[in-house]
Amino acid sequence: MISFYQENKELLEEVISDEKTLSIYKLIMDGGIGGRIIIALLFVLLSVALYIYFERFFAIKSASKIDQNFMNQIKDYVSNGKLESANLLCKSTNTPTARLIGKGISRIGKPLDDINKAIETAGKLEVYQLEKNVSVLATIAGAAPMIGFLGTVIGMIIAIHEIANAGGQIDIKMLSDGLYTAMTTTVAGLIVGIISYITYNHLVVRTDKVVYQMEAKSVEFLDLLNEPV
Repeated sequence: MISFYQENKELLEEVISDEKTLSIYKLIMDGGIGGRIIIALLFVLLSVALYIYFERFFAIKSASKIDQNFMNQIKDYVSNGKLESANLLCKSTNTPTARLIGKGISRIGKPLDDINKAIETAGKLEVYQLEKNVSVLATIAGAAPMIGFLGTVIGMIIAIHEIANAGGQIDIKMLSDGLYTAMTTTVAGLIVGIISYITYNHLVVRTDKVVYQMEAKSVEFLDLLNEPV
């Protein structure tokens, strides 16, 4: 009786031990070659998404920094006719807002419509630079879940194929590769998609903040030029 209890206890401990060793790595490795390829592709997409996010995040953060006294200095220089000093200040500040103001200062003496158009054109170029590669994040956010679902379809095909070849003798171990592929790729695709979607929207919000800042400073500069001498 004691021997029987010990044998069952050892068997139970082995089962529990096997369950504890079930890791993400094991799930991926047990998913078959199709599952591993899709997981690898999703990992590459995640790496690209994270690289774009951090690269753009720091670029946008840098672009949003501007001295609160910047416009006061510009007003003083323009009012006193020190256009060269104003241009040097814009170049040394080196932010999208400063570049827009610098573009406007370089057009002083021409009609206000020409100055306004020059600032608008420069603004579009600055926005394009801020949004560089951000659309790739949106693409990854949409494509990653679909790639994961592709793995699900492949996994189910493998499972059905195993059932068809089993000759009525269905063994869950035969289906494990297909089921692992179906589940792991779906989860991986959704994780990559969710991360990409969140990072994309965060960058959009940060970019909009910089664009509003550029528009506000541009209007302030144009108002300065419209003031009576």
